[in-house]
This record gives sequence, structure tokens and C-alpha cells, in this order.
Amino acid sequence: MSRRGHKNHVPHHPSSVGEHPVVAVLGRPNVGKSTLFNRFVGRNVSIVEDRPGVTRDRLYADVDIEDKKAIFVDMGGWEADPSGDVERGINTQCQVALKQADLILFVVDGRTTPTNGDHETAKLLRKLNTQSILVINKIDGPKSANEAGDAFSLGMEPHIMISALHGRGCGDLEDLIYERLPDKVDLPKESFEIPEDETDIDYALRVAIIGRPNAGKSSLVNKLLKEDRLLTLDMPGTTRDAVDSLFEYNNKRYVLIDTAGIRKKSKVPLLGPEKMAVSSAVKAMERCRVVILMLDAEQGIAEQDAKVLGLAVDRGRAVVLAINKWDKIRGDLDRKKEIVEEMRDVLAFAPWARSVNISALHGTGMGKLLKTVDEVHAEFCKRAPTGELNRLFEDIVEHHPPPLRKGRPVKLYYAVQASVRPPTFVVQCSYPEALHFSYKRYVQNRIRETFGFEGTPIRVIFRKRKRK
Repeated sequence: MSRRGHKNHVPHHPSSVGEHPVVAVLGRPNVGKSTLFNRFVGRNVSIVEDRPGVTRDRLYADVDIEDKKAIFVDMGGWEADPSGDVERGINTQCQVALKQADLILFVVDGRTTPTNGDHETAKLLRKLNTQSILVINKIDGPKSANEAGDAFSLGMEPHIMISALHGRGCGDLEDLIYERLPDKVDLPKESFEIPEDETDIDYALRVAIIGRPNAGKSSLVNKLLKEDRLLTLDMPGTTRDAVDSLFEYNNKRYVLIDTAGIRKKSKVPLLGPEKMAVSSAVKAMERCRVVILMLDAEQGIAEQDAKVLGLAVDRGRAVVLAINKWDKIRGDLDRKKEIVEEMRDVLAFAPWARSVNISALHGTGMGKLLKTVDEVHAEFCKRAPTGELNRLFEDIVEHHPPPLRKGRPVKLYYAVQASVRPPTFVVQCSYPEALHFSYKRYVQNRIRETFGFEGTPIRVIFRKRKRK
């Protein structure tokens, strides 16, 4: 019988680690760390594929094990002797997690002989003053268990044989973890958990950071968090998972969701981690309120930027355009003018989007960026008074009446704002099918002129009034 109970808490940012014990999942690439992490969390937080190097950043998630709470950390594959920039960057992320850990799950592949790197890692863990458990993974049956004897040469206790994929032995592993976790720690009154009631003081605003590869998304998150929370390299495709990080600024809480760069569809393999990473980025937009689209001032505004922006607009999300690397064109007035013209031309379908000039590397424009995020979120949640809305529609009918249908005018009876996030309006009329898209756009523009709604898409639905 499993002790575990799951809650959809926001994954913790390391600065908040300390309220609960940290359980770090360590091991070389492709031993099943992310599969084990997802099993404990109870949902697919981390991308899983049968190839090394899929996970690169640290992923945090809350797990309840009976009456104890813990923060589980998944990370990239640990290499005892890293060979490249990516491997060294992943090792740096692992070292941060190990320093935070109260308990380390050292995961090895029970089907293969331990490598020299496994033995070096075991020696390292024995020197650390941190509890650890040897987790011999991929033991799918009795035959596999008989072949796992080599793993015992690592000389680590306690040890346990499991199959993270099929759940075999995971209940016993939970018992071992439970025994080694400190007693229950109650959440303080100021918790980072997002409550169901979003008016609660502890509500955190979800902000997804999207864009093309190498636009500076992870650099922006690291600068806001004031630490190297995410792996950043001067090469596209560094980020794979959508990584949530809690962040507080001016007594307001945010969940920053760093996402993988979205390339042209034709350049993304049909199968593989990049395809899953793009899917994860799209899902991140669906669970956020505000999207920050990172644009590269050096590279200019491209059609791919418009396609990425279109993904956010289609999902009805508030948008802030962050023009990154603005410091690189400082003093070049002609280039600045070109960027503004490119934005106007390429992103013409979203003229309402707010823009901010920033440098993620040097941290300039961060305060203005967050202020703009707050402002567009307020517009995203705003309601137009019904009386003023219908006075607007009376003026529209008087000065720009709807077109004729078979010689008779289409009647607009009344309008209401049906919902927020995004602001959505329903207009009761006689023949909605007779209204041309240009007239609908005119109505939308008049609503914006009257009530603002800067930074957020609005939806206007023309519905035929039912006869009594």
C-alpha cells in the first residue's frame, strides 16, 4: 500500500527550499531518473525518452509521503568526467541540487555493469554528510534481479531493486524514503502553494517565457532569480523541459515558466526530445496567464516570431514582447527604427501587444518588464461595465450601422461581457452570418478604444438572438 498522496503544488524555486526536506534524484544519463521522478510526483513533469541528455535543468516538485512533505529534484545525467560544455553545465546544476539535498537517491541501471563513473559517484556520496539510497532500476522481473548482482559492488547501503517504469518495488522505496525524512514540517502561513481561490493573498501569477531558440529565455529567468537556476549556453536547444520557478518581486509572487525554443515546424524532427520539448512549451502557454515573447534585437523580427506569438494569441493569453539584447544596438538609431518597423509589419495581427526593451544578460529593463506584466494581467482580468458597453454599441449602430442582408439591416440588440481571461464579449444580433470580418474587427477596435484592454486579446462573439 503506497504512502504517497499527490497535490498539484507549484514546483519550488531553490530559494524557498528549506521549508521541507529535499530529495535529489542522481545518476548518469539514461538510467531512469526522470521516470522515477514522474512516478513520485504523480504526473509527467519531466520529459522522458530512451536516450541520454534529455533532462538538462533542475526540476522541482512537491510530493506528500503520508504525513511528511518533501521536495523532489530531477536533474540531468551526472558525469564523473564531463567532456563538453553541455555535460559540464549539467554537472554544475547537479552540484547545486546535491548541496540542497537532505536525501540522495543514487539511481543505476541494474541491467548493466556499473561504470567507472558509477564507482566514482559512489565514492563521492560516501564522503558527503548526506543520507543516500542506492536505487537499482530497470529490474523488471526475477531474471533481471539475478543479473543485478554487479550493482552491489558499489558498496552502498541501503539499496533497493525497482522498476520505475512499471512501479515494481517503488512502494518499498517509499518506505525507505519515509524512514529517512525528518518529521512533518507544517507549511508556514505564507505558502507558495497556489490556492483554488485566486483572490487569496498567496496567489502566484504564472508567466510563460517563449520564443525562438537562443533568444535569451533562460538568461532572463536566471537574471530575475539572481542565480544560475537554468542551464544557459550559446547554442540552440539547451532547454528541453518547461521549468517552473517561484519568484517574488515587490511583494508579488510569480511562477516563471522557462520553455524550449520553438523552431520552424519543418526543422523539428517528428520524433525525439525536441518534439516533446515544443509540445511542453505549448502546454506551458495553456497553463499560464501572461506570455513573455522573447525577441532578438540583433537577429531581428522573423516570421517564426509571428508564428510563436500566434500560438499564444490562439490560446487567448496576455502578451508582453521583450526585445532582448537591446544593449547591442545602443546608439544605433537606424537599427532601432528598423526593429520597430519590423515589429509593426511582422506582428501586425497583434498591434495591442505591449513591448519592453531589455538586456537579459545585464539585467536592464527588468523592473519595467515586470511592471508591464502586471499591467497586462490587470487588463486580462478586467470587466467593462455593462451600461457603458451598451452605450458604446448604441453609438456604433448610429455612426457605423451593420451591413444590409437582403435589403434589410442587421440589428445589434445588446452586448454583454461574458467572461475574462481573455475578455470575451457576446453581441446578440439578428443575422450574425451576414457580418463581414471587417465589421467585426471594427467593433473590436471600438471596444479597445473605449475600454483599453492593452496587452490582451479580446474575443467578440456575434450570436443570433433566440426568438421567445
